[in-house]
Amino acid sequence: MTNRLADIWVYLAATPLLFLALTLLVYQLAYSVYRRAGFHPLLNPVAVAVATLVALLKFSGTSYESYFEGAQFVHFLLGPATVALAVPLYAQFDKLKSALLPIGGALLAGATTALVSAVVIAWALGAGEVTLLSIAPKSATTPIAMGIVERLGGLPSLTAVMVVGTGIIGAIGAKYVLDLLRVTDQAVRGIAIGTAAHGIGTARAFQESEEAGAFSGLAMGLNGLLTAVLFPLALWLARQVL
Repeated sequence: MTNRLADIWVYLAATPLLFLALTLLVYQLAYSVYRRAGFHPLLNPVAVAVATLVALLKFSGTSYESYFEGAQFVHFLLGPATVALAVPLYAQFDKLKSALLPIGGALLAGATTALVSAVVIAWALGAGEVTLLSIAPKSATTPIAMGIVERLGGLPSLTAVMVVGTGIIGAIGAKYVLDLLRVTDQAVRGIAIGTAAHGIGTARAFQESEEAGAFSGLAMGLNGLLTAVLFPLALWLARQVL
């Protein structure tokens, strides 16, 4: 019986759509649990789905390369999903125009803090240059962060892990931190979440309000742009000085 099950799994694993279907199914189940729990931050569906998929791949002995070959369509959809965030942002266009200067300042401060804090903490803990390169853009959205790191000689796989981990932590903890700081303006909450926790945080921001989600999507996109400019520039300056 065990051999029969093993043969079935080998056959299914050779089917490209298996892991795509598995990814969507696991996420849908995780989201159902999330919804039934009243959207409790600690049951973030991305975190639950990732943990479940890792356990399944580990148990079945499936390599990440085999998994990604089938599930890469989800990765492809990151781009169109990010662009689609412009739709709710357009509904907040008047408020955006009236607050361009403070939003720009907040984004610049947030992008700089995210980069510097990651590098300083990792350096203090003894991380090497490649590791520092790989984790620095952790608050940028995954495609941008991986693209930057790959060009600069880091490890894109490590970057992906750090980016997803940052997003999950941000999505879980942002509400509590912002409530503790008594930040009630939905636009401000959205900017903070999107800058720190990119797409995963933005999904959480939309559950607070459409306004928070729209500004979070704006912050996510602009933070990615700022990171793509600031990080290589900061790296070049650091190498010149050192």
